[in-house]
Amino acid sequence: MGFNGKTVIVTGAGLGIGRATAMLFGRQGAKVAVFDVNPADGGETVRLVKEAGGEAQFFEVDISDESSVEDAVGRVEQVYGRVDILVNNAGVYTKGNLLDTSLADWQRVLAVNLTGAFLCSKSCASRMVRQGGGVIVNVASEAGLVGIKGQVAYNVSKAGVIALTRSSAVDFAEFGIRVNCVCPGTTETSLVQNALKKEADPVAARRALESCRPANRLGRPEEIAAAIAFLASDDVAYATGSVLSVDGGYTAQ
Repeated sequence: MGFNGKTVIVTGAGLGIGRATAMLFGRQGAKVAVFDVNPADGGETVRLVKEAGGEAQFFEVDISDESSVEDAVGRVEQVYGRVDILVNNAGVYTKGNLLDTSLADWQRVLAVNLTGAFLCSKSCASRMVRQGGGVIVNVASEAGLVGIKGQVAYNVSKAGVIALTRSSAVDFAEFGIRVNCVCPGTTETSLVQNALKKEADPVAARRALESCRPANRLGRPEEIAAAIAFLASDDVAYATGSVLSVDGGYTAQ
């Protein structure tokens, strides 16, 4: 894989999978637009990309807000001239079944996880159509493929991302735009760590997450980043509408 000269937007790039993805693209020669709502986290990702010899710039953006997204993507285009690859990675999480989940939590999770992916894809796809092609990689989840107990809003948001992937792949293939999706299993990120801290027994909760999958461990952000870069690369130019599970075998059971 190589991304020399490509401009890549990574949302939620301040931490976890997003940071690992930004760093991988940077090492592979891409110009990385680091999208995050947190300037401190985003700035640290930029520093790490540059330290590794890559090129990156931070763009503060609320992906659930259409004007914020359009402004940020427009600034990327001004700085780098084009948008070649979009990685929709940003996400939030809340626990709860139908009865436990408030309307506010439901709307917040869908606004970031699904509407955010929709808004970023819409803004970037309009530019990709004009320039004759591009790639979008969405980060969904194993939770979008199967029902996982006690997290209905998150499950629904990620299932929506998978449907968004397939629909967009069909809609934009004629314009040279590929749209694919990675479905990570539980991965060692701050989102997961924060969720575990809220459990009555964090150690037991972590062990349950590890032992429910054949690989018997959590994923690493770098492993998910590698899958994202693979689907974004020209090496698999025939792949569009693909949904790639990277979950330690969880959804194979």
